[in-house]
Amino acid sequence: MFIVAGLGNPGNKYDGSRHNIGFSVIDVLSARLNAPLDFEKHRAFCGTAVYEGTKLMLAKPQTFMNLSGESVGELVRFYKIDIPTQLLVISDDVDMDFGRIRIRKSGSAGGHNGLKNIIAHLGTQEFMRLKIGVGAKPPAWDLADWVLGAFPKEDAERLKEIREEAADAVLSIIKDGPDRAMNKFN
Repeated sequence: MFIVAGLGNPGNKYDGSRHNIGFSVIDVLSARLNAPLDFEKHRAFCGTAVYEGTKLMLAKPQTFMNLSGESVGELVRFYKIDIPTQLLVISDDVDMDFGRIRIRKSGSAGGHNGLKNIIAHLGTQEFMRLKIGVGAKPPAWDLADWVLGAFPKEDAERLKEIREEAADAVLSIIKDGPDRAMNKFN
């Protein structure tokens, strides 16, 4: 079992926000793999699929961003997965240019509260992550307002491409392994 958890905040009020880009990549994967998110398990909306012989669970934790580790930790423990090789977390990153994708096999939270909470609940930083740049906040903005704000309408087409590319990166990690995926997408 390979768990792909896209981070975000539940509720219509957060749809389309920068923080919810992880949720939107899970939605792309769900459609592509014909894996509807049709059940709730461990406080996450989930769907399953098989890709290239690997059973996947797509998950959208419903614990709100800053408590993502509660849901992800429960999923990891229930399915007894090997964290470094069978967990991938998709999140936004304000320290990267809009649209840039970066795959990492481990690392710090980098100031991201969702990742920080996952690290706390797993007791390790050794899990794969796919970060998607949402751009730095403008100087006059509060960080929370920036990440909880929606992408401008003029970015809609580019955002669609970014989500598709991120989904490609996820499938590459599963099929080819993280090292080859990093060479291709970073």
